[in-house]
Amino acid sequence: MANGGDTSKITRDYFDSLLLEMRHIDAVKPTTETVIYGEKFSSPIMTAALSHLDKVRPNGTVLMAQGAYASKSAMWIGMGDEEELEAIIETGAKTIKIIKPYADNDVILKKIEHAEKSGALAVGIDIDHAFGSISEWDYILGLRMSPKSFDEIKSFVNATKLPFIIKGVLSLQDALKCLEAGVNGIVVSHHHGMVDYALPPLMILPKIAKAVGGKFPIFVDCCFERGLDVFKALALGATAVSVGRALMKPLKDDGADGVQKYIEEMKHELQWAMAVTCSKNPSSIDPTILWNK
Repeated sequence: MANGGDTSKITRDYFDSLLLEMRHIDAVKPTTETVIYGEKFSSPIMTAALSHLDKVRPNGTVLMAQGAYASKSAMWIGMGDEEELEAIIETGAKTIKIIKPYADNDVILKKIEHAEKSGALAVGIDIDHAFGSISEWDYILGLRMSPKSFDEIKSFVNATKLPFIIKGVLSLQDALKCLEAGVNGIVVSHHHGMVDYALPPLMILPKIAKAVGGKFPIFVDCCFERGLDVFKALALGATAVSVGRALMKPLKDDGADGVQKYIEEMKHELQWAMAVTCSKNPSSIDPTILWNK
């Protein structure tokens, strides 16, 4: 990778370039409560759709779900077998399952069916994982990935009664196609810097939010580390955010308790930022509060 092309660093720098006004007159004590797909959560802070957390800590995925449940947050999960998903849902955490874009659509449809039968809150597909190295298809556990067409996405939406989410949207074009296909949510994401020089999600977020017009939730991930990051995403049009790598050390060190504590610390900082900007709830944050350096 060429120097300067580190997408994660570019994204972190963009977060840090956004500055906040303070607005104190008529301020109120805010609430961070958020409703997503009919379920109430303590804040718009969720876990990200991570995989292989047993490499971080034994039984790591279930411990992450326990931390999410304890903090009254949504739990997202990526790759994993059926037993793992069932164990996650058994913790009580409201769970969103994200499936890889397998070339064999029957694999996807079976995983959608299993997520629905297991009691997942929502299900979706990760569209930005079709390619591995430059111009080569990605393979996961011996199975080939492939890009998905508009018609294929529509077929996935129609295959389940659950809300269907597309993860990996980083353009207005894809967001509009998702809207037309009838999806029930998108994740604005560059998959933690999968492509050099990719746009920071918050840079494209306002255009996507304006185009979508509130027709479905907009989730955002990549490089979220603190409550102020969440505040900035909400100001720019996000419904909720997913925290991934920042939760790995708390998970490794303290298991479910570490996950819960980190999410709650982020929530408290979010609430503080809302309090000093006259933002009474997550949906009322005024985007004009943000300034660029």
